[in-house]
Amino acid sequence: MRLLGLDPGLQATGWGIIESDGLHLRHVANGTVRSTASLPLSARLVEIHDGLMAVVEQYRPSDAAVEETFVNKNPTSTLKLGQARGVALLVPALKGLLVAEYSPNHIKKSVVGAGHAAKEQIHAMVNVLLPGVAIHGADAADALAVAICHAHNRAGRLAQIKAVESSVAAQSHAGGKRWAGQRIGRRS
Repeated sequence: MRLLGLDPGLQATGWGIIESDGLHLRHVANGTVRSTASLPLSARLVEIHDGLMAVVEQYRPSDAAVEETFVNKNPTSTLKLGQARGVALLVPALKGLLVAEYSPNHIKKSVVGAGHAAKEQIHAMVNVLLPGVAIHGADAADALAVAICHAHNRAGRLAQIKAVESSVAAQSHAGGKRWAGQRIGRRS
Protein backbone atom coordinates (compact mmCIF):
# COMPACT_ATOMS: atom_id res chain seq x y z
CA MET A 1 0.00 0.00 0.00
CA ARG A 2 1.32 3.44 -0.89
CA LEU A 3 1.10 5.99 1.94
CA LEU A 4 1.52 9.76 1.98
CA GLY A 5 2.78 11.51 5.11
CA LEU A 6 2.42 15.28 5.46
CA ASP A 7 4.13 17.72 7.83
CA PRO A 8 2.20 20.97 7.29
CA GLY A 9 3.77 24.39 7.47
CA LEU A 10 3.13 27.75 5.85
CA GLN A 11 6.72 28.26 4.72
CA ALA A 12 7.44 24.61 3.99
CA THR A 13 5.12 21.61 3.94
CA GLY A 14 7.03 18.34 3.97
CA TRP A 15 5.75 15.28 2.14
CA GLY A 16 6.88 11.68 2.10
CA ILE A 17 5.68 8.66 0.13
CA ILE A 18 6.38 5.11 1.29
CA GLU A 19 5.21 1.63 0.31
CA SER A 20 3.98 -0.55 3.17
CA ASP A 21 3.56 -4.32 3.03
CA GLY A 22 2.70 -5.22 6.60
CA LEU A 23 5.68 -4.04 8.61
CA HIS A 24 8.03 -3.98 5.60
CA LEU A 25 8.55 -0.38 4.45
CA ARG A 26 10.11 1.03 1.30
CA HIS A 27 10.86 4.66 0.45
CA VAL A 28 9.31 6.00 -2.76
CA ALA A 29 9.88 9.76 -2.69
CA ASN A 30 10.01 12.82 -0.42
CA GLY A 31 10.26 16.56 -0.69
CA THR A 32 8.97 19.93 0.38
CA VAL A 33 6.35 22.29 -1.01
CA ARG A 34 7.44 25.87 -0.34
CA SER A 35 5.31 28.99 -0.41
CA THR A 36 6.55 32.45 -1.34
CA ALA A 37 6.80 34.56 1.83
CA SER A 38 6.20 37.85 -0.02
CA LEU A 39 2.79 36.74 -1.32
CA PRO A 40 -0.53 37.27 0.49
CA LEU A 41 -1.66 34.39 2.68
CA SER A 42 -4.34 33.28 0.23
CA ALA A 43 -1.80 32.98 -2.61
CA ARG A 44 0.58 31.04 -0.35
CA LEU A 45 -2.19 28.57 0.49
CA VAL A 46 -2.84 28.14 -3.24
CA GLU A 47 0.88 27.35 -3.74
CA ILE A 48 0.69 24.68 -1.03
CA HIS A 49 -2.51 23.27 -2.53
CA ASP A 50 -1.10 23.10 -6.04
CA GLY A 51 2.19 21.58 -4.89
CA LEU A 52 0.51 18.88 -2.81
CA MET A 53 -2.01 18.17 -5.57
CA ALA A 54 0.89 17.54 -7.96
CA VAL A 55 2.45 15.10 -5.45
CA VAL A 56 -0.82 13.20 -5.00
CA GLU A 57 -1.43 13.04 -8.75
CA GLN A 58 2.12 11.89 -9.52
CA TYR A 59 2.50 9.22 -6.80
CA ARG A 60 -1.15 8.16 -6.35
CA PRO A 61 -1.10 7.15 -2.65
CA SER A 62 -3.82 4.93 -1.18
CA ASP A 63 -3.96 6.65 2.22
CA ALA A 64 -2.66 9.86 3.76
CA ALA A 65 -1.66 10.97 7.24
CA VAL A 66 -1.14 14.48 8.58
CA GLU A 67 0.64 15.64 11.72
CA GLU A 68 -1.65 17.46 14.15
CA THR A 69 -0.87 21.10 14.87
CA PHE A 70 0.70 22.14 18.12
CA VAL A 71 -0.32 25.46 19.66
CA ASN A 72 2.57 27.85 20.18
CA LYS A 73 2.75 31.15 22.06
CA ASN A 74 2.06 33.31 18.99
CA PRO A 75 -1.65 33.04 18.11
CA THR A 76 -1.15 34.54 14.63
CA SER A 77 1.46 31.90 13.77
CA THR A 78 -0.77 29.16 15.14
CA LEU A 79 -3.70 30.33 13.00
CA LYS A 80 -1.56 30.48 9.85
CA LEU A 81 -0.17 27.01 10.54
CA GLY A 82 -3.73 25.79 11.03
CA GLN A 83 -4.70 27.18 7.64
CA ALA A 84 -1.76 25.41 5.97
CA ARG A 85 -2.76 22.25 7.81
CA GLY A 86 -6.30 22.66 6.48
CA VAL A 87 -4.91 22.61 2.94
CA ALA A 88 -2.84 19.52 3.80
CA LEU A 89 -6.02 17.77 4.98
CA LEU A 90 -8.07 19.01 2.03
CA VAL A 91 -5.85 17.90 -0.86
CA PRO A 92 -5.85 14.13 -0.18
CA ALA A 93 -9.53 14.28 0.84
CA LEU A 94 -10.36 15.89 -2.53
CA LYS A 95 -8.69 12.89 -4.19
CA GLY A 96 -10.86 10.50 -2.17
CA LEU A 97 -8.14 9.32 0.21
CA LEU A 98 -8.72 8.43 3.83
CA VAL A 99 -6.77 10.94 5.93
CA ALA A 100 -5.49 9.98 9.38
CA GLU A 101 -4.20 12.49 11.91
CA TYR A 102 -1.51 11.85 14.51
CA SER A 103 -0.15 13.97 17.34
CA PRO A 104 3.58 14.77 17.32
CA ASN A 105 4.10 12.60 20.43
CA HIS A 106 2.28 9.66 18.86
CA ILE A 107 4.46 9.93 15.74
CA LYS A 108 7.62 10.05 17.85
CA LYS A 109 6.55 7.06 19.93
CA SER A 110 5.62 5.07 16.82
CA VAL A 111 8.90 5.79 15.01
CA VAL A 112 11.44 6.02 17.85
CA GLY A 113 9.68 4.35 20.78
CA ALA A 114 9.67 7.49 22.95
CA GLY A 115 7.03 10.21 22.83
CA HIS A 116 9.46 13.02 23.57
CA ALA A 117 12.25 12.07 21.15
CA ALA A 118 14.45 14.78 19.65
CA LYS A 119 14.26 15.61 15.94
CA GLU A 120 17.70 14.07 15.42
CA GLN A 121 16.49 10.75 16.87
CA ILE A 122 13.45 10.76 14.60
CA HIS A 123 15.53 11.50 11.51
CA ALA A 124 18.03 8.78 12.45
CA MET A 125 15.22 6.20 12.82
CA VAL A 126 13.72 7.26 9.47
CA ASN A 127 17.11 6.40 7.94
CA VAL A 128 17.12 3.03 9.73
CA LEU A 129 13.54 2.15 8.75
CA LEU A 130 13.98 3.31 5.14
CA PRO A 131 17.51 2.16 4.23
CA GLY A 132 19.25 4.18 1.53
CA VAL A 133 16.75 7.04 1.65
CA ALA A 134 17.99 10.45 0.52
CA ILE A 135 15.97 12.87 2.64
CA HIS A 136 15.32 16.28 1.11
CA GLY A 137 15.22 18.43 4.26
CA ALA A 138 13.95 18.31 7.82
CA ASP A 139 10.30 18.85 6.83
CA ALA A 140 10.48 15.91 4.40
CA ALA A 141 12.05 13.75 7.14
CA ASP A 142 9.18 14.66 9.47
CA ALA A 143 6.67 13.79 6.73
CA LEU A 144 8.32 10.40 6.23
CA ALA A 145 8.00 9.85 10.00
CA VAL A 146 4.26 10.61 9.71
CA ALA A 147 3.95 8.05 6.88
CA ILE A 148 5.89 5.45 8.92
CA CYS A 149 3.64 6.10 11.92
CA HIS A 150 0.58 5.58 9.73
CA ALA A 151 2.03 2.35 8.31
CA HIS A 152 2.66 1.03 11.83
CA ASN A 153 -0.85 1.99 12.96
CA ARG A 154 -2.45 0.41 9.86
CA ALA A 155 -0.50 -2.82 10.43
CA GLY A 156 -1.69 -2.91 14.05
CA ARG A 157 -5.32 -2.29 13.07
CA LEU A 158 -5.16 -4.96 10.35
CA ALA A 159 -3.77 -7.48 12.84
CA GLN A 160 -6.63 -6.66 15.24
CA ILE A 161 -9.22 -7.06 12.46
CA LYS A 162 -7.74 -10.42 11.42
CA ALA A 163 -7.78 -11.61 15.04
CA VAL A 164 -11.45 -10.66 15.40
CA GLU A 165 -12.30 -12.33 12.07
CA SER A 166 -10.51 -15.52 13.16
CA SER A 167 -12.34 -15.49 16.47
CA VAL A 168 -15.71 -14.99 14.79
CA ALA A 169 -14.97 -17.76 12.28
CA ALA A 170 -13.96 -20.14 15.07
CA GLN A 171 -17.11 -19.35 17.03
CA SER A 172 -19.37 -19.82 14.01
CA HIS A 173 -17.83 -23.27 13.44
CA ALA A 174 -18.55 -24.05 17.08
CA GLY A 175 -22.31 -23.63 16.71
CA GLY A 176 -23.08 -20.00 16.06
CA LYS A 177 -21.74 -16.51 16.07
CA ARG A 178 -21.12 -14.75 19.32
CA TRP A 179 -20.58 -11.10 19.87
CA ALA A 180 -19.38 -9.85 23.25
CA GLY A 181 -20.39 -13.14 24.81
CA GLN A 182 -23.90 -13.09 23.34
CA ARG A 183 -25.00 -15.80 20.94
CA ILE A 184 -26.45 -14.42 17.73
CA GLY A 185 -29.00 -16.41 15.76
CA ARG A 186 -31.88 -18.70 16.60
CA ARG A 187 -32.91 -19.20 20.17
CA SER A 188 -32.50 -22.67 21.54
